[in-house]
Amino acid sequence: MGETIYQKLGAEHLESLVDKFYELVKQDERISHLFKNDIKLIKQKQLMFLTQFLGGPQLYNQEFGHPRMRMRHMPHAITPAAAEAWLENMSKAIDTLPVEKELKETVFSVFPKLATHMINK
Repeated sequence: MGETIYQKLGAEHLESLVDKFYELVKQDERISHLFKNDIKLIKQKQLMFLTQFLGGPQLYNQEFGHPRMRMRHMPHAITPAAAEAWLENMSKAIDTLPVEKELKETVFSVFPKLATHMINK
């Protein structure tokens, strides 16, 4: 069995990705309003979710149970434009990682389907 995206990327790079992503999101007027809760907690949950989403340890499940991401995001109006903004920021954050272009593309490839799934308005 091949390495998971999580194993290829590594925990340190994933943490850097989450940090950079939220740095970008906070500056993006299109979606910054969706992240008004405790940013430290949001980042922690995102890191735990992405760890397992990318094939690492099931940290999110162990702490919070099944992700049920769409249900958990229902209180927030996620439009197609918001999903696109989220993807753009994730792409920019991924581009800052000191890893090969091919790995960056692999990491990004898992997000469009997830972002589309989150649209609820």
